[in-house]
Amino acid sequence: MNRYKVCVYAIAKNEEKFVQQWVASMSEADEIVVADTGSTDNTISLLTSLGVHVHSINIDPWRFDVARNKSLEFVPEDTDICVCTDLDEIFDPGWRTQLEEAWDDSTTRLRYQYTFGFHPDGKPIVTYLYEKIHKRKDFHWIYPVHEILEYSGTSPDTYSTQLAIHLKHYPDTNKSRGNYLNLLELSAKEYPLYDRNIHYLGREYMFHKKNDQAIETLLYHLTLPTATWSVERCASMRYIARCYLNKDELDTSISWLKKAIKEAPTIRESYLEYSHISYHQQDWETLYDLVTNALEKTERTGSYLDEEASWGYLLPDYGAIASYYLGKYSESLNYARIALSLSPDDSRLQTNLKIVEDKYREMQLLEDLNDND
Repeated sequence: MNRYKVCVYAIAKNEEKFVQQWVASMSEADEIVVADTGSTDNTISLLTSLGVHVHSINIDPWRFDVARNKSLEFVPEDTDICVCTDLDEIFDPGWRTQLEEAWDDSTTRLRYQYTFGFHPDGKPIVTYLYEKIHKRKDFHWIYPVHEILEYSGTSPDTYSTQLAIHLKHYPDTNKSRGNYLNLLELSAKEYPLYDRNIHYLGREYMFHKKNDQAIETLLYHLTLPTATWSVERCASMRYIARCYLNKDELDTSISWLKKAIKEAPTIRESYLEYSHISYHQQDWETLYDLVTNALEKTERTGSYLDEEASWGYLLPDYGAIASYYLGKYSESLNYARIALSLSPDDSRLQTNLKIVEDKYREMQLLEDLNDND
């Protein structure tokens, strides 16, 4: 017997290919409501045929917070727990029972596992905590993009956590992100002190090769009093370094990477970024030190800022190359084997391992000859 009334709500536009699997996953709820923002495919008819309550809305100019708030309005007032998802997301089965196990009458919202996406081999890109399950009253969405829930109740905002709940994201990579930068700029204008979207805006300028705007925005992010999370501050510093590298200001880029390492010395990403430069400079001593230090870091942050490349073959590959040129052939062999184990079909890594093995055997033979003399 369920103790609480649970309603899933979402916004959608042209999501027909996701409808079947999404409804199947969300059907553990008592009710599902969708605010359709202008589908021209079969999204509405498919949802309706599966028992979903669909409401057509028009949001112009587009912003996510307004759309989310409108969709929340359609959730029945007698709902106890609201579950906000998108149609390209699915829960592992059993989530309803796990939700009720973690929820009590004092809970206002729930944290649970969220996987942002998956590599072609099925491995997750990054998994972190999400918090889009909340009670019906006293919540609304804010920010035009990267919208979050804001609590306005008088009783404490009390989180519960249920790590058994896992929401998985299978994004449609063909969908346009053409309005993303504009929405970030709007967010920065309306909420100039919200550090997260300022960071995102600087990152997006970097992606668009708007180096000077990126540097200015990321520097501003670092001055904000709420920008205290060292992992994100470190990322801003790395992005500044990339922009200076794009501007051919190598020394300034290296300076910012050193600041990034100092800001968050326990994460690998800054070491790898600096390693790219050291490799191209053929600065084998620095490269060797960077790899050695990076591989001592064995814990991911578990945040959206974890970069998969930092946990793949690149660092041991760089270690093999640096060790080889420094004459540390035993270490080079070990690194080369690790690199290949992380990317076994890479022909370059296969060739490198053979080169290192041959050199290691050659040096072993020379040592044996010298010992015999």
